[in-house]
Amino acid sequence: MLLESDTLVYDNDNQTVTAVGGVQIDYGGNRLVAQRVEYDRKTKRLVASGEVQIVQSDGTKINSDHIDITDDFADGFVNALRVETVDKTYFAAESAERMGGVLTTFHNGVYTACAPCEDKPDSAPIWRIKARKIIWNGQKHTVRFQDSNFEFFGFPIAYLPAFEIADPTVKRKSGFLIPSVTFNDDLGVGVGIPYYFALSPTYDLTAKGTYYSKQGFLGEAEWRQRFNNGQYTLKMAGISQKDPGALKDGNYRPGGYTVNSGPNDDPNKFRGMMGTKGRFAINERWDFGWDVLLQTDKNFARTYKIDGYNDYVYRSEVYLTGLNDRNYFDLRAMHFDVQENYLDSSTGARSDKQPWVLPSLDYAYIPDTPLAGGQLSLNLNARLLRRDDLDSVPHRIRGLEGESGRITGEAEWKRTFITENGLVITPLLAFQADADYVNASSGSLTAVNNMALNSDIQHAYPGVGNDMRSSFARYMATLGLEMRWPILFSGVHSSHVVEPMAQLFVRPDEQYVGGLAVPNEDAQSFVFDASTLFERDKFSGYDRIEGGTRANVGVRYTGSYENGWSTHAIFGQSYQIAGRNSFASPDLVNVGIESGLEDDASDYVGLIGAASPSGWSGSLSGRFGEQDFGVQRMEAKVGYTGRPVTLTAGYAFIRAQPLYGFAEDRREASLNGSLRINDNWRVFGSGTYDLETNVLVRDGFGFGYADECFTYLMTFSETRNREDSNDKSLNVGFNISFRTLGDFGSSSSAIAPQ
Repeated sequence: MLLESDTLVYDNDNQTVTAVGGVQIDYGGNRLVAQRVEYDRKTKRLVASGEVQIVQSDGTKINSDHIDITDDFADGFVNALRVETVDKTYFAAESAERMGGVLTTFHNGVYTACAPCEDKPDSAPIWRIKARKIIWNGQKHTVRFQDSNFEFFGFPIAYLPAFEIADPTVKRKSGFLIPSVTFNDDLGVGVGIPYYFALSPTYDLTAKGTYYSKQGFLGEAEWRQRFNNGQYTLKMAGISQKDPGALKDGNYRPGGYTVNSGPNDDPNKFRGMMGTKGRFAINERWDFGWDVLLQTDKNFARTYKIDGYNDYVYRSEVYLTGLNDRNYFDLRAMHFDVQENYLDSSTGARSDKQPWVLPSLDYAYIPDTPLAGGQLSLNLNARLLRRDDLDSVPHRIRGLEGESGRITGEAEWKRTFITENGLVITPLLAFQADADYVNASSGSLTAVNNMALNSDIQHAYPGVGNDMRSSFARYMATLGLEMRWPILFSGVHSSHVVEPMAQLFVRPDEQYVGGLAVPNEDAQSFVFDASTLFERDKFSGYDRIEGGTRANVGVRYTGSYENGWSTHAIFGQSYQIAGRNSFASPDLVNVGIESGLEDDASDYVGLIGAASPSGWSGSLSGRFGEQDFGVQRMEAKVGYTGRPVTLTAGYAFIRAQPLYGFAEDRREASLNGSLRINDNWRVFGSGTYDLETNVLVRDGFGFGYADECFTYLMTFSETRNREDSNDKSLNVGFNISFRTLGDFGSSSSAIAPQ
């Protein structure tokens, strides 16, 4: 024990030692500071007074005007006690007893995780628990409250005869978690109570029961386990719906249940799911993992908002990945679940038409050593698909029933030269080779033949025929040249770079197009805009390859200003100079039709944007007709990020593309915003409006409060059918979080605050 003080008084008659003035005692990692400390040798107790503070070895601070404690700091009696733990939780009491160094009992005590207000230290915190007795067990790491009241902003709102929580040092402990409350039109009001089992430092289990007023009891359980090289989770949920008819029209139910049937006519009311996720590091370069969802029907997890599995399109997969310097390897098997509300395929449902990907392979390698002074890159891609149902809509076949496979190898070399006058010249050589096979069902072949005979297809692609093949091989060789000439203009308060740019790609025609011979599974998403103007191959995947000789011409601009503003722009056009235009050649998806690239001279594409140092930013991009400069596609965005406002607004317009699946023009406006009223309060909202159907597709708003010990979030959101605005779904969410106690309310918010 180390003792320091201004004065020491030894009283041999009474066997006491008294330290007076600036007393500090250090013992066993504990520290006691006071104005006066008297030690009784007979009872071996310390009596400290005057601004007493004890700092225990774990950092916990105990403050009082008078403390009676044993000399080993184990037992004691404290009056007018205040305790501050390392985790910033606070105890206060009229008096307290400490026994055995592990058990502290506070009489007429108060507990909170809210720090005292600096301006008004005597005011009530946001929340606190007042109890006749608070028992803090340092061995079991529990805090038990007896005869307690929960106060919010100084007002008692709940009486709690007795309850127990883990003490601030505990991160994992078995026990009930705070209940959750949800509301949904289809399900009604739901109240859930979770229980957490801390079974081991490396694995645990959470069980939860939720009762929905319209559908009954939903049970959930999640197992989590961690290892030195990874972790995995297993989640299960199930319900026996008491009234499937309460779900909205079109919401899928198993067993062929129809909306007009009675609530007890469904032969299979049970719905459930099992999901598992895992990832393990085989070594520092290789990872193995999975993410798999199995459910009784296609939208159970989304209907009941099973956390982690309620995405509209859920991808189940098993994968092996490797990364080392400039090598990348990815092998995975996948299946897609579209968690939609359609009853069957006749209504446009897509879930049953999704393929199994068994497997998909990507490998990329860039040698460290330059080749002929340039960079060589190698890519390998392979995929094997199986689909059980034909995915066909008018004018398009999005997926064949049967099996198909492809393996693709690609090599690219390019080198950059810079001339004395600043011209940047980049020659390029690329070669790609594919081997494909297709084993389509008779129904798929019939659908392909009917598509070839369709009058609209024949009008768009005169002479198109059915040339579906069971196997084929193809190649594409490309000789490319890119030239850029960045020119710098400097002013007194700004600088600008104008960069004229031109590309020329010489290649043979794309093979096996025009006869509907090539299944298109991975290049169905296609947008020609300023961001894709200078791509060597503008198709998004490997199933289609851009062929023929094409030139891309445009200009890029960037500007920076002394006041912090910046501007950027790009504008250009693409030209099919020779050979067959791949974007004017049909495939099963008609991916290039009315894309702006189907003519020898493409539509114009452009983008202009600006950003300010104060947080404002905006951009305008579009595609404009080559003949009349009419707007074919446009997107405008404006945003502000600052304090106290965050705001984003957008407008999008896309001209109709009937043979690509969009018979009508599409126009949509969106607005998202958040206003921070002060350091703690904020309000937020969002909305999306379909300008063609005059339907507010999505809207939501909410408000929230947050500080160091308490958060509150309230959200309201609605979604509407674009074709029928009366068909809407309402969600109400709220969440209250008390630090160290837990969360109460919805498991997830309806809309996210900005």
